[in-house]
Amino acid sequence: MEWYWALTLLLGGAVALLILGLPVAFAFFAANIAGAFFFMRGHIGLSLMPIEYTLSVTKFTLVPVALFILMGEILFQTGVAFRSISAIDKLISRMPGRLSIVSIAGGTVFSSLSGSTIANTALLGNLMLPDMLKKGYHPTIAVGPIMAVGGIAMLIPPSALAVLLASLAERSITDLLMAGVIPGILMAASFVGYVVIRCKINPDLAPPTEAPTESGWARIRPFFVDVLPLFLIFAVVVGSIFFRIAAPEEAAALGCIAALVISAAYRKLNWAALRKALRETAKINVMLLFIIAGSLTFAQVLQISGATAGVLGAIQSMEMSQLTAMLMMMLLLLFLGCFMDQISMILLTLPFFLPLGESLGMNPTWLMVMMLIAMEISLLTPPFGLLLFVMKGVAPAGVRITQIYRAALPFITLEILIMVLIGLVPAVALWLPEAFK
Repeated sequence: MEWYWALTLLLGGAVALLILGLPVAFAFFAANIAGAFFFMRGHIGLSLMPIEYTLSVTKFTLVPVALFILMGEILFQTGVAFRSISAIDKLISRMPGRLSIVSIAGGTVFSSLSGSTIANTALLGNLMLPDMLKKGYHPTIAVGPIMAVGGIAMLIPPSALAVLLASLAERSITDLLMAGVIPGILMAASFVGYVVIRCKINPDLAPPTEAPTESGWARIRPFFVDVLPLFLIFAVVVGSIFFRIAAPEEAAALGCIAALVISAAYRKLNWAALRKALRETAKINVMLLFIIAGSLTFAQVLQISGATAGVLGAIQSMEMSQLTAMLMMMLLLLFLGCFMDQISMILLTLPFFLPLGESLGMNPTWLMVMMLIAMEISLLTPPFGLLLFVMKGVAPAGVRITQIYRAALPFITLEILIMVLIGLVPAVALWLPEAFK
């Protein structure tokens, strides 16, 4: 069978099943069964599939995914993460769009604790949005920053998706986690700058709100009590990786221990919260393991069928430059993000992107950071960006989906500008991992 027919059967079949609403894991399982039957000698290939699935999910490099999710769940289920919002609110005063900036600062803190874009957006939407709308903030300046900063969790360590991407690519988890730090900070800073400038130009978007009455130590104290201890978790995880005290798997375990210690210090740790954290972590990880098993087997079937080599040969015959190839890959991810979730995007594109990038001399860490940014943008891309619907789910009844779409557009533009910067100047992302080698 020619490579393009093999590609149509495998990739087209998986996409068709996803469009029909079949869960991601089962869509790839179905494609794998068809591929094994047609390209791996029928029943022989089918008998090998359970072995491939077992090998896929028993990799030690997948341990950080489960532990980072558990770390975030411990902080959320015990309520420790909620305390920092009030402290940040007291610290920020007399700025245009003050509550929007509090949302961005709080979301950046949560990103360094949870690693989950959905949890970040849902938490801030529940905590901040009703109060902002009640105080007269226009929905576009209230909703937009919350959604935008929610996506930063995809970049800033500990990002569960970054760990998953590096694991599937069989590349350095440490390098990818470190490479996401500077782009994440740049995005948060650009969001703050946009809110300040926009609210200065049009003060009606964010009417002045009552600033905190505390001053001096009373104003600063909550930061030291409720925010700074949470940064110790980030310091434990990232610091142990930075200074090579621990591998990513060990750093994730240390992060869980730090989360338990801090929760206990706040007297918030109890059996009910711990059970719920473990239960939610188990639910998420079972789903991820099914997806990973289907993904890695799918990549192998594509390779055996000749589809991967055929696509790479066709692209290489075009003699594209690095930047042209990167542009095409990012445009494809942005297009897929309009109607597909991020994990499905990784599974469909990684088997082609990574070999193509390496054949053109791309740094794999740079390529994966660009993929993460493109997928972060796709979270906000109308009409089906995931965070748009998360926000609609937690927003008060008066907020319309069209307002949510409009609120996302300026922040999508800012993220695209950051992606262009890193595409043209890879050192922005690669400096940090290179500095600690």
